[in-house]
Amino acid sequence: MSVRRRPLILSTALVAGAVLSLAACGSDGASSPAAGGSVSSPPTGAPAAQPDSLTSGQPAAAPTSSTSASSRPSAPAGATSGANNKPGGGADDAYAYTHPCDKQKLSIRVTPRPGATGQRVIEVRNTGATACGLSHYPLVYLDTAKSSDRTASVKPLIPGGLGGAPAYPLSVGQTAYAVIDLNPEGASTSATRVDELNVLADPEHMANADTLNFPLGSATPVLKPKLGLYRSTVTDAVTSMTAADTPTTS
Repeated sequence: MSVRRRPLILSTALVAGAVLSLAACGSDGASSPAAGGSVSSPPTGAPAAQPDSLTSGQPAAAPTSSTSASSRPSAPAGATSGANNKPGGGADDAYAYTHPCDKQKLSIRVTPRPGATGQRVIEVRNTGATACGLSHYPLVYLDTAKSSDRTASVKPLIPGGLGGAPAYPLSVGQTAYAVIDLNPEGASTSATRVDELNVLADPEHMANADTLNFPLGSATPVLKPKLGLYRSTVTDAVTSMTAADTPTTS
């Protein structure tokens, strides 16, 4: 009996060893991929490493709507909402300073000032689609319609000490006013008699041929006339006119 059992015991030991060997091999083969995955991939739910630029909390890429908005040109500085809010124009004074008014986009007229004999209001309105710039005052001279030249024309005094902005900004639809007093002292006997008021809205950028002629009536007395600077209201234009003390040089 002992002789027969020894081979069985040996066989059993061999079988057990084989099973353990197979289990070990199977364990090594299965653990390699799992171990590799645990090293190369973060645990489930763990955030991926973030670049330094995202530490402030900003998204890595802006949403489509934000990207489109950022690519649109911004409105010009100083532009206001409404009809004047146009690209590069509207109420943007900086734009007006570098874009002289086009004579074709100006409405110019001269009217008597109510309650002020001898005073005329020069109105220059911007009828264009963008803001533009005028010189600080119009070029005005008084003469007769029959005059063949300007040798006998009368020029008004203007305020001195001009400075500041390079031009008078005129927004879309806005009107600039300049007031002229043809005869501040109310003289009659010593005054020159004229019948025409000539206006060049922007002498710095317009040619003399762009001068407009406005009838004054028969033999209007003119003596030491005064002209104010462009202003946004008639009241302010009158105040400017009363300070005129410098001969016109244009």
